[in-house]
Amino acid sequence: MNASLVIVASNWYQELMKSIPDGQNFSLRSVFDALPRIIEKLPTTLFLTLGGALFGLVLALIFAIVKINRVKVLYPIQALFVSFLRGTPILVQLMLTYYGIPIALKVINQRFGTAFNINAIPASIFAVVAFAFNEAAYASETIRAAILSVSEGEIEAARSLGMTNAQVYRRVIIPNAAVVATPTLINSLIGLTKGTSLAFSAGVVEVFAQAQILGGSDYRYFERFISVAMVYWVVNIMIEQFGRFIERKMAIQTPVAIDSAIQAKGDIL
Repeated sequence: MNASLVIVASNWYQELMKSIPDGQNFSLRSVFDALPRIIEKLPTTLFLTLGGALFGLVLALIFAIVKINRVKVLYPIQALFVSFLRGTPILVQLMLTYYGIPIALKVINQRFGTAFNINAIPASIFAVVAFAFNEAAYASETIRAAILSVSEGEIEAARSLGMTNAQVYRRVIIPNAAVVATPTLINSLIGLTKGTSLAFSAGVVEVFAQAQILGGSDYRYFERFISVAMVYWVVNIMIEQFGRFIERKMAIQTPVAIDSAIQAKGDIL
């Protein structure tokens, strides 16, 4: 059943392509003809985006906590690390990760007798690590500012109830800081999605690399890049809408808004 639907859809799309103009200097047909083959690589782009975002968010939270608490030994290391990540291009960081991790694993194998198979590691993993650390360098400042915006009164009230520092962070600080940080983090996620186009430099075939490959096959580079731009555009619109949905769910109503809502319910009843 599924196979027949795919065949019917494919035939329908091919028939639709025949009705779209195919010019010599510019081919609108080439723009839409490339979309299915570019979308095939969309899961790779989403993997790079989500992997880099989730790993980067964890690192950013650690960086922020280390900086706020001025943890001995870790603080100067974190400051130097973040400074390096913010002061160098993401493409350079991607290349350092791509060539550096195999060298590090080789040294570990030689020194400790381990048997890490360097060739078995997909290039996409190196890209995720590079994107995660770069994302963490910028998101850590956003999270730090959000944490510092939490009311001292709420923190002291939680401590007076006997909560440990870990419980205060988990139950009070992080939930409140998330409300402040979410809009900026969503914008960072959109930027990360676009930044994954650099992964082709490490041999990862995602949507941008696929567009380049298709353009090289018939020299319709302009049309193929319009196609991939449309894919990025749609994906980022969806991320933006998801971010707005999250913001609405996390929004804290003011007393006036709450009173209005109660009054409206009373009028209905």
